[in-house]
Amino acid sequence: MATLTDEMKAYISNNLGYIATVDANGEPDLGPKMSIRVLDDQHLIYNEMTGKTIMADIEATGKALVAFANLDNMRGYRFGGKATVYRAGKYFENAQQWATSGNHPAPKAAVVIEIETIWTLDAGPKAGELYQA
Repeated sequence: MATLTDEMKAYISNNLGYIATVDANGEPDLGPKMSIRVLDDQHLIYNEMTGKTIMADIEATGKALVAFANLDNMRGYRFGGKATVYRAGKYFENAQQWATSGNHPAPKAAVVIEIETIWTLDAGPKAGELYQA
């Protein structure tokens, strides 16, 4: 499992994340998830509010990639790992509390991503390389 740095955590909280998945047939999907946030040093969590394609992909394959990038400073990160959908329990309660506190729509589920790999998306010669602390 990979570990988020404090800088990565701050970056995640200040930039929009996009999640990429594939379905059981290998068809890709990509979409913004405005609720992606840090759960702890090795996990991201987001509120699944539509319950459509991306959630179905995760349930079928258990995999996801999340990318955060900022054009102004030409920086970013990509996080890959195992994703799990929760419709009850502590992670779903976390999602409900987040929605209530921010006056957001109620979640259909919470998705937790166990970060296995981190890549840099910074512009330049190290773009796309595995992150090295």
